Amino acid sequence: QVQLVESGGGSVQPGGSLTVSCVASGLSQGDYAIGWFRQAPGKKREGISCIKHSDDSTHYADSVKGRFTISRDRSKNTVYLQMDSLKPEDTGAYYCAADSKWWAMIHDVVLGDQSSYPYEAAYWGHGIQVTVSS
Repeated sequence: QVQLVESGGGSVQPGGSLTVSCVASGLSQGDYAIGWFRQAPGKKREGISCIKHSDDSTHYADSVKGRFTISRDRSKNTVYLQMDSLKPEDTGAYYCAADSKWWAMIHDVVLGDQSSYPYEAAYWGHGIQVTVSS
């Protein structure tokens, strides 16, 4: 049984930093991607970053590129998302997701609204709130 548990959400001022974590368990021995998605009130869900298990390649949406960094600690089965230079528009519910269709997750994160294919990850965490406000 796959479980994804997020932690580290909270409130921060614009320009500040925050790191959120996702502990993953039960994932298969094959290749997969773990990613972060967010949803702001009244907006559709956005894939913002993901990391591929086999080679630790990282991928980002344009909206966070250069400000967010995804990484993993294999010994702790944990994926981190370090968020710097936070903006009010980064506010939202942040979800950790995992999928053996790693190519589909990467496609969704990188292309975002330009993708022609609807994407839904196989596994989701419950989500945590990140609020950027002065």
